[in-house]
Amino acid sequence: MASAAESLASNLSLSAFSKATELKSRLLFTVLALIVYRVGTYIPVPGVDPVMLGDIFRQHAGGILGMFDMFSGGALKRMTVFALGVMPYITASIIVQLLTAILPQFEALKKEGQQGQVTLNQYSRYLTVVFAVFQSLGVGFWLENMGGSQGSVVTIPSVYFLVMTVATLTCGTVFLMWLGEQITSRGIGNGISLIILSGIVAQLPSAIAGTLELGRQGALSTGLILAVLLMAVAVIAFIVFMERAQRRLLIQYPKRQVGNRMFEGQSSHLPLKLNTSGVIPPIFASSLLLLPTTISTFSGNQTGPIMSTILAYFGPGQPFYLLFFTVMIVFFTFFYTHNVAFKVEDVASNLKNQNGFVPGIRPGKKTEEYFTYVMNRILVIGAAYLAFVCLLPEILRHQFSIPFYFGGTSVLIVVSVAMDTVSQIQSHLLAHQYEGLIERSQLRGKKRTGQRKAPTRR
Repeated sequence: MASAAESLASNLSLSAFSKATELKSRLLFTVLALIVYRVGTYIPVPGVDPVMLGDIFRQHAGGILGMFDMFSGGALKRMTVFALGVMPYITASIIVQLLTAILPQFEALKKEGQQGQVTLNQYSRYLTVVFAVFQSLGVGFWLENMGGSQGSVVTIPSVYFLVMTVATLTCGTVFLMWLGEQITSRGIGNGISLIILSGIVAQLPSAIAGTLELGRQGALSTGLILAVLLMAVAVIAFIVFMERAQRRLLIQYPKRQVGNRMFEGQSSHLPLKLNTSGVIPPIFASSLLLLPTTISTFSGNQTGPIMSTILAYFGPGQPFYLLFFTVMIVFFTFFYTHNVAFKVEDVASNLKNQNGFVPGIRPGKKTEEYFTYVMNRILVIGAAYLAFVCLLPEILRHQFSIPFYFGGTSVLIVVSVAMDTVSQIQSHLLAHQYEGLIERSQLRGKKRTGQRKAPTRR
């Protein structure tokens, strides 16, 4: 019976998809937009030697360059027009969200509804341009100061090269920001996330091929490769389970009277996700953790004794590295959830205004304290889950010298965005089915009206 019901549901969804012309057009627009993005990741910035740049990336693959290259879909390693990717926009959006929890002016804009959100989005765009200019200027200076084993990365270092690099990379970031907004409005949604997803997925075939080549050469054993593949499947299943996990709090609404009719009290549930903060804590923690490596890289490795000691103790796979990474993930999980993602004060106030209450808990301050108590217990598990997923690749790379970035932030992004995309497609299909039902009911109503009027016409 269960298998028959599942097959019937799949047939219904397939038939609904075949008739959903709007969904097809949205999917086609999304695919074409992602193709445009991938083509742009192969258009190089003039004046850069790709061979020398590849030598630099082989030397500093474990630092922040590797993480930025992952988010840019390999565009930074090739130094193309999309080398910065959407990282300036993500940083700007996160900062604007944090400002809404700190500054009263931004919090007031957030409470204004749609109009306030438009203003906050505009601030995010302006801040994106500022970050893109500074980051592209830093990349230009870094390219002029760095050199490979056979010469300099920049063919002709000059002021014109800096101006051209800043203009090219900034325009590339602004175009990606616009492209992501178009995917969100005209495609299937989650435009920026889909751009990051396509960049990460595009590098998986080469990473897997490189791992298999090492296995063929004998650098990695066959058993280790099979164990890593099975572990990858298990980690993905674990992430899916944890991302769907939630604590449902019972919310009760009292009886109400409308006119002469008395309506019974209703009950609903308030879902609290286990991972409310998403991938924000790993991104923030990775940025802080790789800051010493970034300073060393962009200064041409001319570091003093203090910086050398910090790099030695906080190198990838070292105990202090793993400990600091864990502490930062836990801190940002609690900070971002309580101040941005789920503000218990606002939730308790809205529930009180709607005459809702948690059974056994008084509305107002007691409900707020109860929500804080429940969220803290949930966040302990959520922070431990994020720390485990992010530390696993570091341990594998350090202990077994596995070359590609397995797990961590990349897998979290891929799994989360894939689940959100499937939910968006299902929502479009459900809306299409509802529209079809409404149209059929309207046609039936018109037919019945015509049949009733036919005898009177005679």
